[in-house]
Amino acid sequence: MAARAVKNPTPSADAARAISDMREVRECTLALVAHLDEHQLERVVSPIMSPLAWDLGHIAAYEDLWIGHRLGGLELLRPELADLYDAFETPRAVRGEIEALGAAAAKEYMELVRARTEAVLCERGAGDGVLCEMVLRHELQHAETMRQTMAIARVLPAQELAKMNAPLEPAAESAELEEWVQVPAGSFAMGAGAAGFAYDNERPRHTVELGAFAIARRPVTNASWLRFSEGGGYERREWWSREGWAWKQQHDITHHASVHEGSPEAPVCHVSWFEADAFARAHGALLPSEQQWERAATWTQQSGERLLGLGRAWEWTASPFNGYPGFVAYPYREYSEVFFGEDYRVLRGGSWASHPRVASVTFRNWDLPVRRQIFAGVRLAREQAP
Repeated sequence: MAARAVKNPTPSADAARAISDMREVRECTLALVAHLDEHQLERVVSPIMSPLAWDLGHIAAYEDLWIGHRLGGLELLRPELADLYDAFETPRAVRGEIEALGAAAAKEYMELVRARTEAVLCERGAGDGVLCEMVLRHELQHAETMRQTMAIARVLPAQELAKMNAPLEPAAESAELEEWVQVPAGSFAMGAGAAGFAYDNERPRHTVELGAFAIARRPVTNASWLRFSEGGGYERREWWSREGWAWKQQHDITHHASVHEGSPEAPVCHVSWFEADAFARAHGALLPSEQQWERAATWTQQSGERLLGLGRAWEWTASPFNGYPGFVAYPYREYSEVFFGEDYRVLRGGSWASHPRVASVTFRNWDLPVRRQIFAGVRLAREQAP
């Protein structure tokens, strides 16, 4: 049943912009899964991923919570679905076993919630814009997560695979560039400033002092990874951490299938932190700390130096995921704070599947060091002698 058309008051300029942006994102979300049938949308393809239909229902429930309920003061449209689509109340491992909305019902729920959202924005405005932006970026992030699920199920459309497998800038165009970018010692302001939207873990901006270091101009490619693999990369114990070796042995890990299926000159993808760390050790290098990564990204923007391949694959850093000095959880601690500690590692830069609106230079992604479903690769770093 389609939502009935309701004539809303004329929205303010900010509300109209938010409505337009949300419509554009929703059109992309639905187009992403338009080629899939109900079975494909509802089935479990991996215990670490949600059924795609669950993602659709979750997108709607999150929007209704923050716009309809928190901003608009309305009761939840479907309060009985609140726990079902709460990511903490319903972890991924059980999402395929519960009575969630089917694909058609989830799409209808999205439509009904969106009608309420637009009514709230027309009547009340967008406020300071933070909740609208958070909801919009939440959907964009789930679109990337859904692409991860589709990649595992091997149902990514050809045009999506082409983005992942596109070669880096042709060697002829970058042959004159040094392999390493030398970043001088110095201080820089790390994190997002006070103005504009940012997630709580990107703030507060603070000064970081770093010694000189070098960072690879290009991310590691599929061809380089295959050389590592064929040269004993998964057999040489000395290149692996104790935890990484135990994980590799237990699960009989070798390189991901995408490494030999993709273009040799495309950035390597679907690499775990344990593998990235072993690759760095094998090449007498390091994974950059996230402080080094952000310093390099911002310094090269200012200096005119070039880091190639940014935004093609998430780049693992050596850093565990923790709050910055003075961190304050906002608007809820389950977004970031509950993940702080030594268990998770930070990734930076975005991937081919990330929307530029999300993957800013200060954006911090994180995952467990065993995970390979994420579109993650490697950029190496080296410390410089004083």
